[in-house]
Amino acid sequence: MNKSKENEKLLHMVYAGLFAAMTALLTATLHIPVGNGYIHCGDAVIYLAAAVLPLPYAVSASAVGGMLADLLSGYPMYAIPTFIIKALLALTFSLIGGERRLCARRFAGMVVCGIVSVIGYWITAVVLYGGWTAQFLGTVPGNCIQAVGSGIVYAVVAMAMDRMRNPHSNLRVL
Repeated sequence: MNKSKENEKLLHMVYAGLFAAMTALLTATLHIPVGNGYIHCGDAVIYLAAAVLPLPYAVSASAVGGMLADLLSGYPMYAIPTFIIKALLALTFSLIGGERRLCARRFAGMVVCGIVSVIGYWITAVVLYGGWTAQFLGTVPGNCIQAVGSGIVYAVVAMAMDRMRNPHSNLRVL
């Protein structure tokens, strides 16, 4: 492997670590408890990671960051489901893609990711606590609010990043 490829790979790993840390910290420290979980802006960081990092790095950062947030927040029973759900969010958002950080395809990606997240955490709550209807009423409204809020935060950050005059803006990294 040539030196430039090694440097690029290292840079992606560093960014993935930063995104994992930002996801964990923003989710674990800036959240509002509701029902069986909490509302947070961590998914906005996951969308950003999926918009700027290559697929395997974005998925890894999102899964690890989300799982660490649950462990730090005192929700260890959600750690494994969160790892899977957040990996699916990054995978979905990356695959739907888009030519810019903020475009129609990215909005569609946020909608699909919101649906994946709401259904994923609803099923998780049913497995953990039982009662399809009770868990629907207890988790879906809060998770819908969380998905919309994270989408708005991502849109604001992505809009600012798309407007920045950066000579490296065509790169898949920050």
